[in-house]
Amino acid sequence: MLQRVRNKGGGKRVTVNDTSVVAAPTPREGGESSPPSPAQLARRTAWRTRVWLLGLTVAAVLSVVAGVSLGAVGIPFDDVVRVVGHHLFLVPEEQTWSAPRDSIIWEVRLPRVLLALLVGAGLAICGMALQGMVRNMLADPFLLGVNSGASTGAAAAILFGFSLGIGEHVLPTSAFAGALAASLLVYGIARTGGRVTSVRLLLAGVTVGYALQATTSFLIFASDSAEGARSVMFWLLGSLSLAEWGSPLALVAVVVLLTVVLLTLSGRQLDALAIGDETALTLGVSPEKFRTTLLVLVALCIGVLVAASGSIGFVGLVVPHLARRAVGSAHVRALPVAALMGGILLIWADIAARTVLAPQEIPIGIITSLIGAPFLLILVRRMHASSAA
Repeated sequence: MLQRVRNKGGGKRVTVNDTSVVAAPTPREGGESSPPSPAQLARRTAWRTRVWLLGLTVAAVLSVVAGVSLGAVGIPFDDVVRVVGHHLFLVPEEQTWSAPRDSIIWEVRLPRVLLALLVGAGLAICGMALQGMVRNMLADPFLLGVNSGASTGAAAAILFGFSLGIGEHVLPTSAFAGALAASLLVYGIARTGGRVTSVRLLLAGVTVGYALQATTSFLIFASDSAEGARSVMFWLLGSLSLAEWGSPLALVAVVVLLTVVLLTLSGRQLDALAIGDETALTLGVSPEKFRTTLLVLVALCIGVLVAASGSIGFVGLVVPHLARRAVGSAHVRALPVAALMGGILLIWADIAARTVLAPQEIPIGIITSLIGAPFLLILVRRMHASSAA
């Protein structure tokens, strides 16, 4: 005997030979159980991206104020706002605070915090571009040996330039020259076999990086200046102490903003390259040409950043993954979010570097490594679990 009786939960109770079974609920009228359409998903993702961008922008402004306020000498937030407003907009017109406080806020801390914001943003977007370019989620700006080249150039300037009295002035130039030479060497090695592929870039970058690290260690060992060796080691771990108003900070700002814009405009090509060379070709993207263009752009950006702040690790590895979890893997959306996240992360890492052992300053690379190392372990564990599944 077959009977159908409507169940309260929306399904149908089917009775067959006095045995009752509740069938799956039927979709309600109005389409409540139907999956969202692609247009609805796109609108939700766009709205989510705008919310993240707005929230991160507000967080970045508050982080800048906090970075200027916090330090070995604490300064109230309202004093920070008044001093910055006075210098930028002449509001208030009269200076009611002391000259030393004005100098600490405007001449020392604000350039340093802005440099942290720019360097963090640049490292984050370069890391995301490299991960898409070589299709390796563990890639970061250290991968292509550019950072090692900049370190070698800076070490040479510090150890042998100070003896001539010109080391302080040639430090950024030497670091940038080393980064540029390393990038050209990596490209030349990767190009030897014909096409520039992601595997060749990885192998060439690792090889050049190790060779340049050995060169830097040899320069430190060969130098007879204990103070110079200490300065090199501090710089190799990252430092924002060289920040000041002028052309170096302006150059970093221009390079980072230009890199963000160019990479965001190339987001669709990056998406295609991240899937695979065959997919990129079918979508009209030349993998070799586009990969070469990305390498040049990223190498120039990293060279400028390392010349300004030294070697700062893990920002380019950690932040891209956080940005993808927030707004998805599409580079058009993820790159601006990663830039803001990277800047905020480095500002707070610099605050910790200046305050944990105040008045001594911890190299900022130690702080970022302490943050990034546990994240890397979690990431590797998740990748292993997904591959096993």
